[in-house]
Amino acid sequence: MAILRLGVIGCGGMANVHSRGKDSEDIKDIIKVTAVCDIVEERAKNAAISWGAEHVFTNYKDMVDYVDAVLVVLPHDLHYECGMFFINNKKHVLMEKPMCNSESECLSLMAAAEREGVVLMTAYPVRYYPELIKMKEIADSGIYGKIMQMSIWTEQYTDPMQKYGEMTWGNTARLGGGQLFSHGCHYIDVLLWFLGKPIRGVHVGTKVGTPWLLEEGTSNVTIEFEGGALGYHFGTWGARGTKMGYDFQIHFEKALVSYNKHSGAFEVRQGMEKLITLDHGRQTREQTVTPIEIDADAADKRTHLEIRHFADCVLNNTKPITNAYDSLQGLRVIWKLYEAEKRNEIADLRGLGLGEKAE
Repeated sequence: MAILRLGVIGCGGMANVHSRGKDSEDIKDIIKVTAVCDIVEERAKNAAISWGAEHVFTNYKDMVDYVDAVLVVLPHDLHYECGMFFINNKKHVLMEKPMCNSESECLSLMAAAEREGVVLMTAYPVRYYPELIKMKEIADSGIYGKIMQMSIWTEQYTDPMQKYGEMTWGNTARLGGGQLFSHGCHYIDVLLWFLGKPIRGVHVGTKVGTPWLLEEGTSNVTIEFEGGALGYHFGTWGARGTKMGYDFQIHFEKALVSYNKHSGAFEVRQGMEKLITLDHGRQTREQTVTPIEIDADAADKRTHLEIRHFADCVLNNTKPITNAYDSLQGLRVIWKLYEAEKRNEIADLRGLGLGEKAE
């Protein structure tokens, strides 16, 4: 089997997350990290040890002859320049989300990838979770009828002063937006995947609890889709406690299907609740709950699954599931939601996919 020589650019926290899956059976037979790069040499050297990489660089341009593809894990405002360099050198690119900070940069990067015949994929790991794939299979089967509502909660606490001991680029304009753009883009992508074409939506965000950010640290998004389904996402970087954690719920016409990433619980709840009177006079509720076993480690981001898919696409010349075109549609939705929020309006989300005509 062919081995893809992969370079990792940016050796901070997220690169460390990626490295956790380096010994997974899913990738060790198809990927070899041959080079790593970071402007802090010590950090790059530590990453080389973690990945088992032979070559260490502080300038990514020096690694081009040692790789077939790169995983770009840089601050958002550096995605375009770095991605364009490697695409122009006919290297495949797995770009950490979001793809770029502007539509013009995304379109330019996509055009270059088409011209050079290389794979450009956005790193959205959630679509590769076995649990989400199972939920999508259930949705597509129609066994429980149509989707009425899909809701996604993500609760995090990300104070950079506590996490890193210093203020980081996360509090600057380098993010390209707030919590919704930087983190919520994962879940806008998931909502589009499950529910199809969006029609209209609203976003309301706040900086309360996250004063280190220039934009919102807590987001609420509601979107109406063709066919009448509703999508909802609540995300926060300011949670001082959590109950939902990372939680996905789909209300179908005939059942509720849910998955909680923190607990690993995957359930189908069917039938209306009924009141049961206990001997001491109190009433409680019960309903039919069917747990579904998923053989997966839900404790981590499991980014090795998306890396495996990226390698398969490169070696087999196929289109990624989280491709650049779909990724741009998700970002267009977010930008439209931001614009409408400033005007205190409902966002018109029709015609944002490539090849679609805005109404």
